[in-house]
Amino acid sequence: MADQDTGARPGESFETSLDELEKVVKELEAGDLSLERSIQLFERGIGLSDTCRKQLEEAETRVEMLIRKEGKIAAEPFSPEKPENA
Repeated sequence: MADQDTGARPGESFETSLDELEKVVKELEAGDLSLERSIQLFERGIGLSDTCRKQLEEAETRVEMLIRKEGKIAAEPFSPEKPENA
């Protein structure tokens, strides 16, 4: 059986993984694939999705650790300022 290539490769950035995940989704949505190729792409997509989720969780943890109130770590939701002309 061939090697399974499901997750991101070591050292891949979040952006690289997300770009590849988008390509996988487009290829799956286009259809006209064999069952085997569809399964391979689906497995790759799941692996990339898990990798992106983990990277986002790690980033969230880092941000939470940087936001300190009264000597305690406090998570705050990100709320970008809206332009006045919006």
